Amino acid sequence: MNPQPVITQQPQVVVIQPSQQSYWQTGLCDCFSDCGVCLCGTFCYVCLGCQVAADMNECCLCGTSVAMRSVYRTKYGIPGSICDDYCTLWCYPQCALCQLKRDINRRRALGIF
Repeated sequence: MNPQPVITQQPQVVVIQPSQQSYWQTGLCDCFSDCGVCLCGTFCYVCLGCQVAADMNECCLCGTSVAMRSVYRTKYGIPGSICDDYCTLWCYPQCALCQLKRDINRRRALGIF
């Protein structure tokens, strides 16, 4: 007969602190803070999407997606929801993609990307 194991430790409660809240480095329509990104987003939207995807180590086809924006926003603790991301990309696709690229560039310059 096998003896029953004896429990010698009680389960512990682990509290996970949410990541520190952050905000977008630039506004949605703050195109003049980086005219190069704005021009690329306006005239070569797909190319800018591929740049964003490459920055985030994802497939080129994912750069302009709601998922990409949501993953980035969640990673850096930027408030919002998937619904907000969807509406932003639906109504202002170029502005949303440019905002994401500007944010990546700024965080990279600050050493936090």
